[in-house]
Amino acid sequence: MYFVGLDLAWGERKPTGVAVLNADGRLLHVSTQGTDEAIVESLAPYVGGDCLVAIDAPLVVTNATGNRPGEAALNRDFARFDAGAHPANTGKAEFAGTPRGARIARALGLDIDPASGSRRRAIEVYPHPATVALFRLGRTLKYKQKPGRTVAQLRSELLRLMELLEGLADSDVPLHVADHDQWKALVALVESAERKSELRRAEDQVDAVVCAYVGLFAERRPEQTTTYGDVESGYIVTPTLPEGHRPSRRSGRGPVASVGPPEDDKAQARSAVQTYAAMHAELRDATERFVTLVTTLLDDAGINYLSVTGRTKSVASFAAKADRVVGGRPVFSDPLEQITDQIGVRVITYLHSDVTAVADLLDDALAVLDDRDLGQETASEGRFGYASRHLLVALDAARSAPTTYEPLRGRRAQVQVRTVLQHAWAEFEHAIRYKGTIPEEHAPDLDRRFTLAAGLLELADREFSMIRDRLQQAAVTDRRTEPDVTDPRIAAQDLATFLANQFVEAGWSRPDHYTWVSGLLLELGITSLDELAERLQSVDTTAINARMGYRYPAGAVRRLDDALLAIFGPRYVELHGNAHRVPLLRTRLDKLRGPDDPTDPGRPVD
Repeated sequence: MYFVGLDLAWGERKPTGVAVLNADGRLLHVSTQGTDEAIVESLAPYVGGDCLVAIDAPLVVTNATGNRPGEAALNRDFARFDAGAHPANTGKAEFAGTPRGARIARALGLDIDPASGSRRRAIEVYPHPATVALFRLGRTLKYKQKPGRTVAQLRSELLRLMELLEGLADSDVPLHVADHDQWKALVALVESAERKSELRRAEDQVDAVVCAYVGLFAERRPEQTTTYGDVESGYIVTPTLPEGHRPSRRSGRGPVASVGPPEDDKAQARSAVQTYAAMHAELRDATERFVTLVTTLLDDAGINYLSVTGRTKSVASFAAKADRVVGGRPVFSDPLEQITDQIGVRVITYLHSDVTAVADLLDDALAVLDDRDLGQETASEGRFGYASRHLLVALDAARSAPTTYEPLRGRRAQVQVRTVLQHAWAEFEHAIRYKGTIPEEHAPDLDRRFTLAAGLLELADREFSMIRDRLQQAAVTDRRTEPDVTDPRIAAQDLATFLANQFVEAGWSRPDHYTWVSGLLLELGITSLDELAERLQSVDTTAINARMGYRYPAGAVRRLDDALLAIFGPRYVELHGNAHRVPLLRTRLDKLRGPDDPTDPGRPVD
């Protein structure tokens, strides 16, 4: 099923924003179109089958003057957030006949009744109240062009909306836009915009994405969606305004009149959500820094891993968590402090032993505030199920940190470490359960099957570990590939085989690391395995091992890295391919030489 968003211009001379999401919330298409025919043509690949087209424009207008009843009802809830709807009536030329939105829906053959069960339908939506409800905004973001608003103000507010939308990737109803090329182009356009007309081009398309997401949200979470009005007199569909949510104060004015329940625990949650929304951009930056930090630690330690990724908890997800109540009392009395997964980093390893190695490394390099082995907890209860190591980490206050990581002072990150098989189980189980696609009568059987799958994957993890151990004990056959005459570097596969025999007890390294270190060898003038073997003969491997005191299963590339550092000393540090890690290499070089003995165990050659 496709979810289409149309930020429909009232006339064909102005651009209409068009966006399309697939059933998983992934952005497939975003553009601007002009005429009705162009809009219909652009949507042809997506509306032939099941689809929901969410249109920001009236579909039904029957009243001669004033607001439609649905608009009046929506305004009673949202006008105080500056998210009220403009009146639509037949007294206005654009609604005197069939509204443009209805014409588009008719041309696409869509049912426009919001209560319809049709698999091909259109609904009217409105981005402003939707963003207030989804992101718990105190007031609408001021990215629309109005007198007195500067380009800088409009640009800042539009970028904030785009960041909030990107943050929905972590929500219960996920939206994935950040990896779409046209979306990246829109972000670049907004960031560099110097004229309001440039922002307008992006604004229409961003609003279209909001519309498409409202359609997706309405389909996935009907119980959290409100329809103001009906098909007879006109309607607007929007995510439901959270209970007790209040507008923020206007700058330079007195307090907002009290609406809803008195200030209590809910007020604290609302305040926390608004604070969280305001600092979301800073958290996204901190997330990227934590990902870089963890990746650098793993690479420097030589631990093999599949991937390191990060995510910043979306405002909507934070708000849902902050609003949790058990027994009539909030779960979190201080959401900003107690919700600790605002910044998340995920490390996926190949083997279970590497999970332990990563956890030990983080404990050694950072301050670990909490450490839970959820797989062990499940096993201790005699069950199979979710397995992952969760560590809450922060910079160690007693240690200095590189300048790039200093902004992380005072911030925490939840690091999840799991094997690729554990990750596959967790992702599939999460996708099935959170999409609500398990019929109640099938739940017991599917629970049993999920448990069975978890047990089988645990066995598979053990078998993979045994395969790795067996291969490390066996001699590796030296089968060299045909040389690439256009590339003077030692082939990565040949180098991997060579190092497996050279450092028999070493762990495997990431495939891309073999290619990378081959480039360093080329910088040193080493272009054959025979030359490399001759160089390594001068190295006292036992001395290097003693000096480095490896606490983790260092991969073969890390072992070669240290050997080259011992042989070439400062010359190796200064290679172009090492420019990104000079401080780390200098620290390692000092460790190799020792504080009291300037003699390098590998007899450095400068």
